[in-house]
Amino acid sequence: MKTDYDLTRMTTRDTGAAPARGGWQAKALVGGLALAASYFYVRARTAQVERENPPRGRFIEVDGVRLHYIERGEGPVVVLLHGNGIVANDFETSGVFDALSERYRVIAFDRPGYGYSERPRTTLWTPDAQARLLHHALQELKVDSSIVVGHSWGTMVAMAMGLQVPDFVRGLVLLSGYYYPTVRMDVPIMAQPAIPLVGDVLRYTVSPLVARLLWPLMKKRVFSPMKVSERFNRLPVWMMLRPKQLRASGAEAAMMAPAAMSLAKRYGQLRVPVQILCGTRDRMLMPSTHSEHLHQTLERAGRDSELQLEPGVGHMVHYAHPEMVARAVDAIAAQVGEPVTLRSPRAEALARAGESGV
Repeated sequence: MKTDYDLTRMTTRDTGAAPARGGWQAKALVGGLALAASYFYVRARTAQVERENPPRGRFIEVDGVRLHYIERGEGPVVVLLHGNGIVANDFETSGVFDALSERYRVIAFDRPGYGYSERPRTTLWTPDAQARLLHHALQELKVDSSIVVGHSWGTMVAMAMGLQVPDFVRGLVLLSGYYYPTVRMDVPIMAQPAIPLVGDVLRYTVSPLVARLLWPLMKKRVFSPMKVSERFNRLPVWMMLRPKQLRASGAEAAMMAPAAMSLAKRYGQLRVPVQILCGTRDRMLMPSTHSEHLHQTLERAGRDSELQLEPGVGHMVHYAHPEMVARAVDAIAAQVGEPVTLRSPRAEALARAGESGV
């Protein structure tokens, strides 16, 4: 009598069917080819966007790190620190750079890992570490004091600088900031490109492609409830999706809550005047949890803080009202003894005519 095993062998032999073998090898081959194709595509797009958008500013090497910065204007120094996932040019497209450079010396850094600035892996780039690096860079640029403006993640670097070197920082303008640790469901996904080895594979292959597909939704969310600014659309998307920048963005996404927890313990020690600006409809960082809470904390500690809540505005408050950012800087400049003389458009035209000999 034949057993079930014998019947199985007979069935396989009689039907000519071969046991399923090599299925996983085929899938692995297809997956490998897909990764290789995406790698070469990402590499090509990265090279293309860097050719089309070469560095527009200057470079400075400090503490072994090469930093890229944009500088324009004369007068008291204002330093601009961008948020996560973006570049220094964000302040140009928003209109803030132009509004301030008429009467200030404005310096906008690509923070470590963004734009054309380096981000060595030998350092954990916390807000405190970035603040130290940027302060040293400013000293190399012969800057002895500055007003510091930060947006989103950049507000933590600005706060760290204000806490570290209060005699250097004349005041802070904080835009749509993250100041207190919260549970963020997006961190496990956003942080993946920063994971060693696995993240390295992802950011050179899959991550830029997925991020490009999600880009329209991401920018809609940060601008909501307003429409996405046409000025923001001038920023080259692939500059933000390059592998090195995705690593920086991922690392800072993972670091947000721990960094805010460390800074929050020291807010009461802040000695410089603060202007806090945010939109009432910010979907990224709830004003009551962050901006309003920070203002209350500083007031309770007897610190100099002013809060401006802009109705109907989302996370990108500097695009909605660049002139409001400029007024906040003016307020601090006047408060700390660096008043700026503002010319009317007619006076400016007459002055220029006189200078040209007309």
